[in-house]
Amino acid sequence: MSRDGRFFGFLNDRIGLDVASVGEATIERAVRLRCTSAMAADLDCYWQLLQSSPNEQQALIEAVIVPETWFFRYPESFATLAKLAQARLAELLGARPLRILSLPCSTGEEPYSIAMALLDTGIAGAQFNIDAVDISPISIARAELAVYGKNSFRGDQTAFRDRHFSAEPEGYRVSQRVREQVNFQPGNVLDPRLFAAQPAYDFVFCRNLLIYFDLATQHQAFSALKRWTREEGVLFIGPAEGNLLARLGMRSIGVPQSFAFSRYKEPLQQPTPNVQPAVCSRSVTPVLLPTQSRPFAPSRLSPLGSPVLPTQRAAMNTDAGGLLTQIAAFANQGKSTEARAACERYLQLYEPVAQVFYWLGLLSDLGGQPAQAQGLYRKALYLQPQHPEALAQLAALLEFQGDVVGARRLQARAARGLSKDGSDQ
Repeated sequence: MSRDGRFFGFLNDRIGLDVASVGEATIERAVRLRCTSAMAADLDCYWQLLQSSPNEQQALIEAVIVPETWFFRYPESFATLAKLAQARLAELLGARPLRILSLPCSTGEEPYSIAMALLDTGIAGAQFNIDAVDISPISIARAELAVYGKNSFRGDQTAFRDRHFSAEPEGYRVSQRVREQVNFQPGNVLDPRLFAAQPAYDFVFCRNLLIYFDLATQHQAFSALKRWTREEGVLFIGPAEGNLLARLGMRSIGVPQSFAFSRYKEPLQQPTPNVQPAVCSRSVTPVLLPTQSRPFAPSRLSPLGSPVLPTQRAAMNTDAGGLLTQIAAFANQGKSTEARAACERYLQLYEPVAQVFYWLGLLSDLGGQPAQAQGLYRKALYLQPQHPEALAQLAALLEFQGDVVGARRLQARAARGLSKDGSDQ
């Protein structure tokens, strides 16, 4: 099927989808599927149907969006939430229950995980409410059904299933105690009417959504998320999205592997003392370090050692960019082995870039190898000294290991980077 930009434009306008984030082939396949299901004679006929049928518009969106989620994905996020929730409730002194948002909630695994994490901590059901929103009514229906198969339970830590689920012929059903904590509703993050008249939330989970948007839509979505999060609130995101938030006025709270951000406030500037530089009598040869890695920069020699022509270099740039996108997709889907293999393949084919070493560091971090992770984060910072995600994760790792001075130094460095870039505060 020929590539038809009409459908790309429709999905971008309707849900802010960046075609490159999922690949043109994915969208073409979904269009072909819907064209056949709707018994349209050709693409032009299907396009006419799409323009006139809200149901078909939603059906195409459903065909493109394939939910990938499971219970307690990124477990440190939920452990961090439980600790922050206890502290916040102590501050509130019973004035009101905590308000928590999960968007997009997909088929419900995330909001139910939030509820289970808080209940297991000893927080009473009356002390918190969870709103769960997704653009897909089909996903919402599945979430409300609350019956899950084995694909929703991954990893070795599944003791929560014995506490909060009952076995049924179709799978495992979430207990009534957990279900009653979550209010599901369909909604679009780009809809200005969503939560227009409601108070902001103490905690917001919005993970692995912004990476699918183009830049303009990312800013629009982030403005909404920031509006929905209280000044003292915390926003939980996906591993690939810290770079965006760091540039838009948010900073990591400093807990390794939590991917939790709060609003950034510029520290008060202290007067700089007027100190004259010391005179050094011996000659020092300066060491030049790279200040910024060039994204997607391939080696200037082909595998056979011959010079690469400009047209070849352009193709290699495209291939490198696609491989970086694939690495992020694997990592966000929890496919650590595939993500690591893709990183190694990138380093074999192209010049090293900071983002690849950041991903390798994060994968090591998540895999319980902090020493290896620390070295990889430092490699990322060697190539790109102001890489915000590497700075945040390394600072959190150092603080966890007791190196408070080193952590504060990295946080100050990240703050200087924010000041230079300009942040939306």
